[in-house]
Amino acid sequence: MNVNIIGSRMTHSKESGYVGHVEFQYEGHEAPYEITLHSKNAKDWSYSLLFSKESGSEEDILAVEERLEEDDDFYDLLVNAALQSLPRQEG
Repeated sequence: MNVNIIGSRMTHSKESGYVGHVEFQYEGHEAPYEITLHSKNAKDWSYSLLFSKESGSEEDILAVEERLEEDDDFYDLLVNAALQSLPRQEG
């Protein structure tokens, strides 16, 4: 299954840590998704998966959720998309 990244963004603060959002389309699924990512240290991530616009089928979102849990490369792709959008800190 192919994934098309529609958009991503991430912020970082001392208080909140890293908070990222990635909107993506999963091949064969009608509705796009948005994953929200959070980490205090940019290593251990938690996430929340939602439909980004209109709701899709429960079967579809459960399939994506299962893939996120089982496929580290898929999960890393989404985390890296968010990290790449992190504004560079000028030092």
